[in-house]
Amino acid sequence: MSNTARIDIVVLNYNTRDLLAQCLPVVLRESQIPGARIVLVDNHSNDGSADFVRHHFPEIHLIELPENAGYAGGYNQALAQLDADYFVLLNSDAEPGPNWLTPLLQLAENTPQFGAAQPHILDYYQRDKFEYAGAAGGYMDRFGYPFCRGRIFGQVEKNEGQYNQSQPIFWATGAALFVKRQAWLEAGGLDEAFFAHFEEIDLCWRLQLKGHSIWSCADSVVYHMGGGTMANQSPRKTYLNFRNNLLMLYKNLPIELANKRILQRKLMDGLAAILFLLQGKPQLIIQIIKAHRDFNRSKHQFQRSQNPVPIAQLKGTLNASLVFGYFLQGKKTWTAWSRNQQVH
Repeated sequence: MSNTARIDIVVLNYNTRDLLAQCLPVVLRESQIPGARIVLVDNHSNDGSADFVRHHFPEIHLIELPENAGYAGGYNQALAQLDADYFVLLNSDAEPGPNWLTPLLQLAENTPQFGAAQPHILDYYQRDKFEYAGAAGGYMDRFGYPFCRGRIFGQVEKNEGQYNQSQPIFWATGAALFVKRQAWLEAGGLDEAFFAHFEEIDLCWRLQLKGHSIWSCADSVVYHMGGGTMANQSPRKTYLNFRNNLLMLYKNLPIELANKRILQRKLMDGLAAILFLLQGKPQLIIQIIKAHRDFNRSKHQFQRSQNPVPIAQLKGTLNASLVFGYFLQGKKTWTAWSRNQQVH
């Protein structure tokens, strides 16, 4: 491992001053390795976050953006100003565990064609459980549904050591994304059309298409609160998730396969709308309709990836329907899928 590798740990903040007060001291304490620096990017907050950091954490490099550019735009603008060998995109509601950086750096430096990695993401409040946003690494089924080792749909597993091995995955979570700067530049950073949600999956997809590997690092842990900026199942989050999932398929699959998968997904999203109706959440049905409408109106404006391939040709993929297996066959854990050798 190189002793001179530089790592910028970049925390993007929008109106989360109280979380910064809670989490930044831990980030500083647990990130004391040579070459590491903490960068706080303020996404035009109006809660005094930037002044708070400036006065209470003068050792942190502060970047203030002139407007809220979202997750994707905020990180793109900030990382364009940095030149470290590696970046860590770390959520403001995340606390790293002890010695979290060294295993990530060792993995990166010892892996040819390394692109990105994530720590294991555990629940901040229930630390024996994985956390929804990433768990032990992200995967993708043949219809473009993302899921994780340790979390399928809303079912999150306890961490009992069942996934204590580092391995290639399809996507690494944006809650704590360790990425090689050279790979980031080759991929063109995050796609700002997403604004928020799915942008890290899209990035990892494009990294794989360019020959880079994505990893889950079992020896590194980050504790994540979740919902620090946008609450789970908020109407806005529902809209972005449904729209951006369609956008990601359109961009990264061969066009004929993309059109086929999108038609199939529209049918499945209709079933999701029925489920929301049964759950008494009609406001979320409206968001699904808006997501499909806006995708159809604007899809031809998006830049498609070069040399796209079917999902099954990439690492971290499930050559089956996650929806069918979960709801009709009772396969509710990654282990249930992997024992049948359906995961690549």
